[in-house]
Amino acid sequence: MSQHSRTFSRRGKGAQPDTTMATVKYEGTIYRTFGELPVVGSHAPDVSLVNTKLQDVTLANWMGKRKVFNIFVSIDRPICAKSVIEFDSYAEHSDDVAMLMVSYDLPFAHKRFAEQHDLQNVIGLSAIRHAGFGENYGVQIVDGPLAGMFARAVVVLDENNTVVHQEQIEDITIEPDYRAALRALGVSVDEDRKE
Repeated sequence: MSQHSRTFSRRGKGAQPDTTMATVKYEGTIYRTFGELPVVGSHAPDVSLVNTKLQDVTLANWMGKRKVFNIFVSIDRPICAKSVIEFDSYAEHSDDVAMLMVSYDLPFAHKRFAEQHDLQNVIGLSAIRHAGFGENYGVQIVDGPLAGMFARAVVVLDENNTVVHQEQIEDITIEPDYRAALRALGVSVDEDRKE
């Protein structure tokens, strides 16, 4: 469960008064995110992201598939990189699940990383071209040294884009609960598997 600030009033252009904000920790300091993750049971906001072929994609690109959004700061951070590799491994026998790895990294970085690690089951997506993902999904960090980047989170959608699981990772240096994300979709996981 994430910690929350009661309200946050922004001044100036695009002000959002009284927006409830989640918080995340980085190097021992707590920072705020814009809003909160989509609520379980709600219809997920659509997305506009860029894949490694430099194509714009939306949720319609995976119509009829279940989706796991692994959202993170950067593919070049060790824990973020590990989470992408872990989700790729978990997705090996789940063809009906789209594993969507989202950050502000350039599409080239996602492609390089996938090639270096021979990743076959995850889709690298960049938010570099279109604004809105961070705000709509409540992961945009609004202060501190990572301002503008995404907090670590997992949002899981069913085939109708209903949110069935979400996890805001309070400390950016900690991995998500991979098993909980997959169990929310009814995907069996090896409980004895070491991560």
